[in-house]
Amino acid sequence: MAIVAVSISPIGEGPSVARWVAEALRVVRAQERVRYELGSMFTTLEGDPDEIFALVRRMQEAVFAAGAKRVSTVLKMDDRRDRVVAMGDKLRSIEEWLGQK
Repeated sequence: MAIVAVSISPIGEGPSVARWVAEALRVVRAQERVRYELGSMFTTLEGDPDEIFALVRRMQEAVFAAGAKRVSTVLKMDDRRDRVVAMGDKLRSIEEWLGQK
């Protein structure tokens, strides 16, 4: 299972990208296999890497379909093979180190 932070935004479409992020998020919400959490800077995806890559591609295409001429995509991936880790596990681990169970 992989955890991926993704940011997709158009280039040259003005200072606000909320409209474009909404288009990408519609794609995420329309599927059921990849879990997600929307954040202020990135959307975090959790699931099979192949499914995530395909989903990110569909997210990009949604932004293009909404009229963007150029799209920037940033991905950061944590793909563990030694054990299954979920999004919440990463946060709990930090909280444990801070002593804030």
